[in-house]
Amino acid sequence: MIVATIIDMDAIAKPQGCTNFRLRRLMRQLARHYDAEVAKSGLKTTQYSLLSHVLHLGPLRPVDLAEAMGIEASTLTRNLKPVIAAGWITQSEGPDARSRLISITDEGREKRAEAQRHWRTAQQKLNEVLGVERVIALHALIDESMELLHATGDAEPGDFDE
Repeated sequence: MIVATIIDMDAIAKPQGCTNFRLRRLMRQLARHYDAEVAKSGLKTTQYSLLSHVLHLGPLRPVDLAEAMGIEASTLTRNLKPVIAAGWITQSEGPDARSRLISITDEGREKRAEAQRHWRTAQQKLNEVLGVERVIALHALIDESMELLHATGDAEPGDFDE
């Protein structure tokens, strides 16, 4: 006996559920994965990102760093306090009396290198779990989506990879 299956093409062609919810859920899982590994260096992933940005872009003004990281100035100020206290970042006088410059210290470079080894381990584990082909496809889909959203004014230009 042959059973005919009726496929609702409208249901297949349309996304089911909330894209925002699904992406947030995925981001929480990914964040936990990276956070757990990077924490072995004594850093939070936000601190690792901060050190990475300053290493690649610094010395620079806090306002420029906040813009490059896509965060508010108040968030940057809050995130800078522990890394300055640890001696990984310095804040010095800038080119004029009103500005400051953020720089990474030698200790900050070492701490960032240590954290980067853990970040790479997290990435390798993710590649193993998801498969390299899926990760490459995910990166391509994310990059393409960001470009499309940026073209509509709904997203910021891309950052460099950690």
